[in-house]
Amino acid sequence: MKTKAFRAALPYTVPVFMGYLFLGIAFGVLLASKGYNAIWAAAMSLTCYAGSGQFVGVNLLAAPFAPLQAVLIELMVNCRHLFYGLSLLEPFGRTGKLKPYMVFSLTDETYSLQCGVTLPEGVDEGWFRFFLSVLDHSYWIFGSVVGALAGTLIPFDATGIDFAMTALFTVIFVEQWESGESHLPALTGLSVTAICLILFGSENFIPFALAGIAAILLASRSRLEVRV
Repeated sequence: MKTKAFRAALPYTVPVFMGYLFLGIAFGVLLASKGYNAIWAAAMSLTCYAGSGQFVGVNLLAAPFAPLQAVLIELMVNCRHLFYGLSLLEPFGRTGKLKPYMVFSLTDETYSLQCGVTLPEGVDEGWFRFFLSVLDHSYWIFGSVVGALAGTLIPFDATGIDFAMTALFTVIFVEQWESGESHLPALTGLSVTAICLILFGSENFIPFALAGIAAILLASRSRLEVRV
């Protein structure tokens, strides 16, 4: 049963492997450039598994200790995952004891697979969905470790590697801009962030920007729901 589910899930995850390999390597190299070895990369990818949140985490590790700011940043970066699970409550409910891991491992790419693939005939749904998630997770860990090993063993200038995170968010922003009917959330984020940066400076603007964005979006909730 498990073997059949694994074989059925594997082909669907190949595109994710290609993306996670290169992005994971970039993360590993960036982490190594801050003085953390492959063990740290594996541990972080195993327990955090947040993609963009991990890129942010690298900079937080290198920055002065500011727990409140770290929590707010990571929450804002990854809060979209809270909404992913709403559409998967029923199918994940059928995975039994595997459900906690299914919830933990729900990333952007895995969510896309979980929603988009059709369960092959004769394959156990719970194990099929589990292998979709665990394969994606293993790809990310592998890429992270490879990147950290490369960054530790092969000396080279890692300047610009962290732009992978900027590029990732830029792509997400453009996709949301093109697909969304209302650009209010995007414009709110840009304008409030710029204003707070000017008023509070680069070291203190993030909590104020997050609070301002949340307040405006909550106040505009009815308008946004009508648009949707």
